[in-house]
Amino acid sequence: MANKIIVTQTKSSIGSSKRLVRTLEALGIRRMHQRVEHTDSPQLRGMIDKVRHLVTVTEA
Repeated sequence: MANKIIVTQTKSSIGSSKRLVRTLEALGIRRMHQRVEHTDSPQLRGMIDKVRHLVTVTEA
């Protein structure tokens, strides 16, 4: 079974560039403290790396 990770937005995206806001939306995050579960992949890790100052990641 593939590894799962949980991404939670911990900081506001207000004042962030549109690119970062769109990356959060691509991750499925729409509001603060929302949690989304994804299958771990290199593409997903790249998106998380771009917004690492706004989110926390935990292994599921």
